[in-house]
Amino acid sequence: MKTFISVISAFTLVLISFTSSAQNDNSKVCFKRDHFSNNQLKSNSLSVAKIAETERYDVHFYALDVAMNNLVTDIAGTGEIHGVAKEMLDSVLFELFPTFTITDIRLNGTSTPYSRNNSAIKVPVNLTTGQSFKIEIDYNGTPPSAATNPLGGSGMTNATSGSWGNQVTYSLSEPFSAYEWWPCKQSLTDKADSCSIKVTVPTTCKAGSNGVLENVVDLGNGTTRYEWMHRHAIDYYLISVAVAEYVEYNVYANPTGALTPVLIQNFIYNNPQTLPTFQNDIDETVDFMELFANLYGSYPFDDEKYGHCMAPLGDGMEHQTMTTQGWFNKGLTSHELGHQWWGDNVTCASWADIWVNEGFATYSSYLMLENLYPNETTTDMNSKHANIKSSPGGSVWCLDSLNEGRIFSGRLSYDKGAAIIHTFRFLVNDDQIFFNTLKQIQTDFTDSTIHGIVVRDYLSNASGVDLTNAFNEWYFGEGFPTYSARWNMVGNDFLLEINQTTSSSTPLFTNELELRLSRQSTNDTIIRIPISNNTQQYSIPDLGNVIQLSQIDPNNWIINNQGAITHDQNFTAVGLDEINKNIEFSISPNPSSGVFKIEANQEGIIEVSVYDLNGRNISSFTFSKDSSFDLSQEENGYYIVHLTNESGAKIVKTIVKQ
Repeated sequence: MKTFISVISAFTLVLISFTSSAQNDNSKVCFKRDHFSNNQLKSNSLSVAKIAETERYDVHFYALDVAMNNLVTDIAGTGEIHGVAKEMLDSVLFELFPTFTITDIRLNGTSTPYSRNNSAIKVPVNLTTGQSFKIEIDYNGTPPSAATNPLGGSGMTNATSGSWGNQVTYSLSEPFSAYEWWPCKQSLTDKADSCSIKVTVPTTCKAGSNGVLENVVDLGNGTTRYEWMHRHAIDYYLISVAVAEYVEYNVYANPTGALTPVLIQNFIYNNPQTLPTFQNDIDETVDFMELFANLYGSYPFDDEKYGHCMAPLGDGMEHQTMTTQGWFNKGLTSHELGHQWWGDNVTCASWADIWVNEGFATYSSYLMLENLYPNETTTDMNSKHANIKSSPGGSVWCLDSLNEGRIFSGRLSYDKGAAIIHTFRFLVNDDQIFFNTLKQIQTDFTDSTIHGIVVRDYLSNASGVDLTNAFNEWYFGEGFPTYSARWNMVGNDFLLEINQTTSSSTPLFTNELELRLSRQSTNDTIIRIPISNNTQQYSIPDLGNVIQLSQIDPNNWIINNQGAITHDQNFTAVGLDEINKNIEFSISPNPSSGVFKIEANQEGIIEVSVYDLNGRNISSFTFSKDSSFDLSQEENGYYIVHLTNESGAKIVKTIVKQ
């Protein structure tokens, strides 16, 4: 049993702070999911101007009616885009890979001319604001090969399972590859309201997709059409198909909020040993769904289904309502299921904020362990921390949001993304508030998209704990701290000094910190202290009988290295003067309608970069002592300011233009 004491509230605290220099190693290493190439750069196929054209209309509905098989990636059929003009519109622009043959395009049922420039297809229209349209595209061809795609297998892949020998054709469109197999608009913030996927396959095969399997039609010619309908908002990259010789295995869950049991529909390789090998792991999906419904709120698609299609990829892809998964274990299955809340129901508003998807899905696996396999949580979090600390720098927020290796960095987007959620939970210091806030986010942003900073604001507002500094340091900032301590007892008073150095450009992490104290003839005590400087001293009166400061951050809330812990019997007094404050910047007014003034507390050249939440560089400049910048021509909202001094220390601040 442990006793917990909050130094902030439980004791009179005398403290003094000293500045120590932080390390300034800005090196980054990008890690990857199995199917992503390391450091591979792939821009969206459209120019900025053409992307702007796609934002002139809203997609309401996608329909696909295509023929496929499990032996090749060839695809033929019709894709439909139903939309509404957001303004006076003379053309509709969408994407399809340029090697596909288009045999006809129809606007509202009538064949129409069109122009084609690489992947951009433009259909002339004459629409007023609010007017709806339907475009049908008859197309056929072979999707591009792995050699020309970022996913190590293209937007549409045909492969054979090395373990089971089954051959599968399956899609994997995240982040930029939906257009490589069907005509679409690739915009994260424009979810379709619903979609219909009809796939004609050889009768020996099944075709899995999103939503409800409404019909299976034997066409009498050796083929069968699988007709899927999904009546929820869905992002372009989450629409999927998988074709193979499958057997169907179904179980049901009873999550909180569901009016009827939820079908978990699984398309498993038609191999005598595959289902017996994974059946127990698949069955655990029931427990995971019921757990996450308690933590995050009702399963978002409980009126339809959840499920899995097997395909020979090294992990999984969270296709909405039917994950594509290479194999089954509790970590992978719970991660992909967690995505149905974080990534599918609520989606990152830009790839810069991939944390909303991958950080929360990775933390979902941790929460699964915490609730169902508690003896495994320490090993799991230690493993995450070790991966994060394998390189000194890197932010969770993804500035280079066209670099797929960076977007899907296992170290930063996944493990550090999950670990800082754990830290924010610690800072909120109330699990009921923390999880109720996550439920509220799921409710308020259902079927929609958010930036990561929204999570900060919701948690801060609900808990009353200002997470601004923590978010700037852990989400936008880089690196992690190393904590060292010296301590002594003077009478019944516990004297403490904490020293913090950092691994990268962020000079200081100001999160609170727990310490475990061993006490004579009583239980261990955990105290919780505030941090405001790199070296900080504390006096805790009348604590008594401490025989050892045994551990820093004993519950693994913070990504950190533990340095030396020293019992210094010559440490007998806590100083009363503050020496050498950290470098500080002020930006005011904040919020502002346009002009922001920057002031620094020391001389020297300071580099400034201002970004929007999508990672677009708005302004870069240098100054000494004070300067200003003007965002009056930019849209209202949050902006991120990076300020770097001559020694390489970097401060990240968020500002609001209104």
